[in-house]
Amino acid sequence: MAFVFKWRHFARFCVVDAIIEFRVFKTWIDLAPFPLSFFPAHIGSSIMLTCNQDSINSPHFEPKSTSNSATSSNPPLSFPCIDKLNSRTMELDSGPEPSYDNIVTGYEKFEYPHPFLLDHGGILPKFDIAYETWGTLNEKKDNAILIHTGLSASSHAKSHAKNTKPGWWEDFIGPGANIDTNKFFVICTNAIGGCYGSTGPSSIDPADGDRYATRFPIVTIFDMIRAQFKLLDHLGIDKLHASVGSSMGGMQSIAAAKLFPERVKRLISISACARSHPYSIALRHTQRQVLMADPNWNKGFYYKSIPPHVGMKLAREIATISYRSGPEWELRFGRKRANENQSPALCPDFLIETYLDHQGERFCLQYDPNSLLYISKAMDMFDMSRSEMEKLQNQRAHNLPKIEEILKRRQQLKHSDKEDVRTMAEACRSVIGTQSALEGKEEEEEQVSKKPTGKKRLTTLSSDPATQDLVEGMKGINMPTLVLGVQSDILFPVWQQKEIAECLRASGNNRVTYYELDAMFGHDTFLIDRVSVGGAIKGHLELLDEDTA
Repeated sequence: MAFVFKWRHFARFCVVDAIIEFRVFKTWIDLAPFPLSFFPAHIGSSIMLTCNQDSINSPHFEPKSTSNSATSSNPPLSFPCIDKLNSRTMELDSGPEPSYDNIVTGYEKFEYPHPFLLDHGGILPKFDIAYETWGTLNEKKDNAILIHTGLSASSHAKSHAKNTKPGWWEDFIGPGANIDTNKFFVICTNAIGGCYGSTGPSSIDPADGDRYATRFPIVTIFDMIRAQFKLLDHLGIDKLHASVGSSMGGMQSIAAAKLFPERVKRLISISACARSHPYSIALRHTQRQVLMADPNWNKGFYYKSIPPHVGMKLAREIATISYRSGPEWELRFGRKRANENQSPALCPDFLIETYLDHQGERFCLQYDPNSLLYISKAMDMFDMSRSEMEKLQNQRAHNLPKIEEILKRRQQLKHSDKEDVRTMAEACRSVIGTQSALEGKEEEEEQVSKKPTGKKRLTTLSSDPATQDLVEGMKGINMPTLVLGVQSDILFPVWQQKEIAECLRASGNNRVTYYELDAMFGHDTFLIDRVSVGGAIKGHLELLDEDTA
C-alpha cells in the first residue's frame, strides 16, 4: 500500500527562569492514520508534548492551570516578569539581531594579518584589536601605560572626541587625574575573545564568511597579552611605563609582566589573583551553565535567530551578587520592598530583587553571550604556577613548526583566485590539530632580584607544594609592583591579593607594595573609589626611578 505523507515541523524553546517550556508547532499533519511509533523517536516525543494548538499558536499563550480557576480556593498569581521575557522573545524573533560591535564606537582598530596560534590548540588566520588612546606618546616612546580590562569591559575607559560617552574609568583618567594624560600616553584595548571591536566568537570566520560562534578557539589570559603586545609593536612601543589592570585586567597585568618582563617597567594589579580559586570558578561555571541552558543559545549558533537573552539576564544577576557586598546592600536596600502596599509576589518584590533584575535587563543584549563563555573560561584557567606554565610552554614548543607548515600551505593555495585572508584561513584549517600551538617561543625566566636582601621576610604563605609551585612561577617579575585588595571583595578576597604580593616577595621581588582597602563596595570598588584606588595608582605611577631602586 502506498501513501503520501506531508508535514512540516518547527520547534522553539523558551526559558522562563528555571522552567524550560518546549513548544511544538506543526502546520499540517494528520495523526489519525498513524500510531505514534510511526514517527522518529525525537518527533514522537515532541508530539506527546504538544498542547492545544489553537492556544499555543496564540501570541498570548499561557499554560492552563491543572484546576478550574473559577472553582479554585484562590485565584492564580500573575507573573509580569515572565510576560516581559516572553514579549522580548517575540520582539527579537521579528527584529534584527543585536550588533555587539556597534555598542561601543570611536575606537581604532589594529589588524594583525598573520596566523596567530593560541595556547590550547586554536589558530586564528588573523585578528583585530580595538583600542583607544589618551594623551601623547613622547619622543622616547617610554611614557605609555597599558590598561587591561575586566571580563565584559570595552576599550572605552575614558570619553574623547570620537566618543563623548563617559568611559568605565572616566574619573580615573585625564589631565591631572590619577592616570595623568598630561604625563602619560594611555592605551586601553578590548581583549581578543570579546565583542567590542576585537576578534571574538561573534566575528566573521574568513574561511567561510560566517560568524565563528563556538568554532572560535579557546583563549587564555596569556593569549590576550600576546595579542596586545602585537599592538604595542605596531605602535612602536618597546617598553611600557606600566601595565595596569583590575579584576581580569589584574590577571593580564601579571601575565604581561611574566611574559615580557623586559618590556614592563611597573606593574599594578587590583582585585585580581595569581591563580583562580574554586569559589570564583564555581561562580563563573554557574553563570555559564545558566546561559547554556537557555535553548536559544543553540550551542552558540544563535546569531541569525533569537539570542539567549534570558540565560544572559540570569547569568548577569548571579555575577552581580559577587560584584558588590552585603554591607552595602544592607544600607542601600535593607528589607525594603518595591511596593509595601501590594501583596508579596514571586516576581521581583524586594528592592534587592528589583536591583538584580534591572542589572540583568541592562546587560542581556549589550554583550555577546559566547564572549561571556570564552572569557570567563579564560579566567578560570589562569594559573601562574610554574608547573602549569611549563605545560603551556612545552605545548607551544611542540607545535611551533605548525606556523611554518601553515605558511607553506598558504603558498600552495596562492594560485587560486581566493582572497588572501581566506587563503590563510584555509591554510590554518588544514594544519590545525588537537594539540596546542605556539604563537611565539618564550624563554623561561629564571631571574632573581638584582638587589637581594639578607633580611628574612615575614610571610603567611603556606609551605605546601602548590604554593611553592606558584612562587616558582612568579620568578622573573622584579619590577616595582602595586597590589591592591578590598576587604569586602568576595569574588577576589584580600587573601588572594596577599598571595600575589607574598609570592612575588618570596620569588625575589623586593619592590612590592601591598594596600588593603576597607571599602564597602566589594569587588566593584576599583570602579567607584577614586580617592583610595586612584590615589594608590597615581602614587605608584609617578614614583621617581630612584625611589623604586
